[in-house]
Amino acid sequence: MLVAKRSGHKESFDRSKIVSGVKSALKNRPVTPDQIEALAADIEDVLRSEGPEVSSQKVGKMVLDHLRDLDEVGYLRFVSVYKGFADVKDFEREFSYLTKDTEPKKPKA
Repeated sequence: MLVAKRSGHKESFDRSKIVSGVKSALKNRPVTPDQIEALAADIEDVLRSEGPEVSSQKVGKMVLDHLRDLDEVGYLRFVSVYKGFADVKDFEREFSYLTKDTEPKKPKA
């Protein structure tokens, strides 16, 4: 499987890059190496089922989605690098997304 970068460059998918980035984001957090490996394996399985090429943005979004469910502090650490946060306002905005409670949509009658 190939990963298409924003620059147009393509490279082979490398699960170890996901593991490495997630490990960094989760340093000193109560998450086991097995949980990190499971996260990376799940992402790889989904991506492989979607075809021979994926965008790096899709990979990043999937990592963020999984991290949000696994550990919110790790999510904030990862997203700050992924989105290139410039100041505390960026953290405040992202934190508000994490803590925002929305009512589930009601089924249409």
